[in-house]
Amino acid sequence: MSAPAARVRRVDPHRRERILDAAIDVMAARGVAGTTHRVIAAAADVPLGSLTYYFTGLDDLRAQAFARLAERATRAYAAHFDGVRSAEDLVDAVTDLVHDAAGSRPDEWVVAYELYLAALRDPALRSVTEAWMRASRGVLERFVAPDVARGLDALVEGLIMHRTLSTAPASRDETRAAVRRALAPLPG
Repeated sequence: MSAPAARVRRVDPHRRERILDAAIDVMAARGVAGTTHRVIAAAADVPLGSLTYYFTGLDDLRAQAFARLAERATRAYAAHFDGVRSAEDLVDAVTDLVHDAAGSRPDEWVVAYELYLAALRDPALRSVTEAWMRASRGVLERFVAPDVARGLDALVEGLIMHRTLSTAPASRDETRAAVRRALAPLPG
């Protein structure tokens, strides 16, 4: 009689990150409402039980996926401003950010908007949005005063949302003019 075959254990050191990335992709495709454990597990190509091993539930998984997206976007955002050396560079960088989204994929903006909406209904997610906004403002505060950074950050968010949702988005020249006005000293 031969010994029973040893169970082969799959070595998968990046499984948790793959699950989080799959959750981001699923939320982009299906929205928060259409995101389930089964769909995420299938997208990540992992057993369903892996999700409960790494996450306490679907809310925890979504929150960690949103945080992962925010961290990734924050790094790209900060890197986007690395070459800014003058006020004109800042205007150019903000304009490029609005029109090119700092290299973000369009589906990442879809998930960002899913996060914003989810955070309206789930106060626990506001820590993710707050951290993301603080990080964005922190980058801008390298160039402008904190109150100006707050306004500029809101302008950037609004302009990107308008570009994403509008059937006739602002031109690059219109965006540049809006950014210049936001950065110009008030008269008198």
